[in-house]
Amino acid sequence: MEEKLKQQPSDCIKVVLFGPESTGKTTLSKQLARHYSSVWVREYAREYLQDKWNNERNTCEPKDLLPIAVGQMKLENELAQKTESVLICDTDLLETKVYSEAYYSGTCDPILETYALKNFYDLYFLTYIDTPWEADDLRDKPNERERMFKAFESTLKTYNKPYVLLKGNKQERLRLAIEYIDNLLEQKNEFY
Repeated sequence: MEEKLKQQPSDCIKVVLFGPESTGKTTLSKQLARHYSSVWVREYAREYLQDKWNNERNTCEPKDLLPIAVGQMKLENELAQKTESVLICDTDLLETKVYSEAYYSGTCDPILETYALKNFYDLYFLTYIDTPWEADDLRDKPNERERMFKAFESTLKTYNKPYVLLKGNKQERLRLAIEYIDNLLEQKNEFY
């Protein structure tokens, strides 16, 4: 199990879109991948849980978190080999950890927690809650956006993860994210 949660070595810069549900992470992930002619790692939990909902009319349970984490890392490790520039991650295991703690009385599977903290990303983009809420089968906390945002920000601060807060409309968020990714790419090129 642990081997499946480990990041494989790669030469790309990795950035993560991080934050509560319905804050524009997927939209921005796709925009950034297009801008950099790169790839983006979709959120495996969405397809896993949508399939579960469609087949069982059941939502996420603690037993789902490790299979979700394994699926997420499988996607990330595969796609990291397809770019040498920047890998845009729609989520990561740290986000799964935040949701686990928020939904399941502050608990997180120890193996999941280990790799959520161990896996490395060059930068997190924390998406603010100033985007309109869009309901779907899986989103369930429209009235808890402020609390969830604070949980995400607190996690980044607690574990000393490098992050940038993204606010505003789609164009403002995209512009700021590009600015920071360009800086990371310049630093990488200077180093090599």
